[in-house]
Amino acid sequence: MPHSSDSSDSSSFSQSPPPSKQDSSDDMRKVQRREKNRIAAQKSCLRQTQKADTLHLESEDLERQNAALRREIKQLTEEMKHFASMLSSHEPLCSILTSPPPPPEVLYATHSFHQPHISSPRFQH
Repeated sequence: MPHSSDSSDSSSFSQSPPPSKQDSSDDMRKVQRREKNRIAAQKSCLRQTQKADTLHLESEDLERQNAALRREIKQLTEEMKHFASMLSSHEPLCSILTSPPPPPEVLYATHSFHQPHISSPRFQH
């Protein structure tokens, strides 16, 4: 409301009408709504904090897993280097690599392959 310099107007600003039942009911609803909103905001803040805590714990767990996997990679790389070194020192001395491969019948002579007996009439001609 614009404020005028008229003195009679200024006196009307100082006096307010007595609160009606409607006004007090509206005020109560505002107070209840604010309280409900405050509680909802607290719950939301708590959920955000819990989510942040969960993510932090998850992050720490993933960091531990990552470190363990990096150690395993390092160990396996060292093991691979060791085996590669053993292989390269063995290759010049290996008689299997320097001799020609045996014929297939020699390889399979010691194995007896069992052919199953099919007695079903469906398989007989």
